[in-house]
Amino acid sequence: MKAPQCFETLVRNGLVDEVVSRLMSGKEADVYVVQSKGKLCCAKVYKEARTRSFSQLAQYQEGRKGRNSRQTRAMQKNTKYGRKETEAAWKNSEVDALRTLADAGVRVPQVYDYVDGVLLMEFVVDAEGCAAPRLNDLRLSEAKAREYYLELIQSIVLMLCAGIIHGDLSEYNVLVGSDGLVIIDLPQAVNASGNNNARIMLERDVENITAYFGRFAPELITTDYGKEIWKLYASGKLSTTSELTGSFEQSTTPADVNGVMREIDYARILYQRTLARKSLQS
Repeated sequence: MKAPQCFETLVRNGLVDEVVSRLMSGKEADVYVVQSKGKLCCAKVYKEARTRSFSQLAQYQEGRKGRNSRQTRAMQKNTKYGRKETEAAWKNSEVDALRTLADAGVRVPQVYDYVDGVLLMEFVVDAEGCAAPRLNDLRLSEAKAREYYLELIQSIVLMLCAGIIHGDLSEYNVLVGSDGLVIIDLPQAVNASGNNNARIMLERDVENITAYFGRFAPELITTDYGKEIWKLYASGKLSTTSELTGSFEQSTTPADVNGVMREIDYARILYQRTLARKSLQS
């Protein structure tokens, strides 16, 4: 097929020899199969903000920072320059997440290059060498559903231990490759320690895959890995070798509201005393 204009720089620099076909069109990007240096790869072309349909963008971008303090301030103030940097951060976040997760042992597509808003990465194939199907395209046996479910739960744990939450995980962005499940589509990946919505997104990711696999193995619906995983993470006890049970018991111990208020009052008094001392010294 004729190479779209977005590939001009990659073709000129010898990174893309030929655009073979368009693989899919998503809410934030179009994906092509390309020939690069003699082998088939995927090229993900990110859509501009004005044409992208991904909703509730702000909650995913919370906690993301620019490359320096000036960029971060501009992003927070939503200036013209800040919007440009926010757009760049949105695109770069997937590249960063894919590399981080690959280093952490999560099965994601291998990154080859990223140029002018185009991400060159591994073309994930099935056992026959064809484009790997998504989970949603398959009909699973109960045994296979349980196997894949536990595999994804372990991947979620590995991701969280690396400080990342997918944020939009479902049967639509998991490929069934020749070597197992491959997690894709990570531009909305969430910083687990820097986003106030992290717990909700982690639990939602788990709920999504639980609902899907529960169609084939109904007993999975009764599990509660999301809350269990987050509790271990929040308490600093989550590790890549944590033994999960799939159950969660909500604490019945009432919150010590009075104790919390005393701590707040104490901190406020200390702060006021510090200001008073500084005023006397000046």
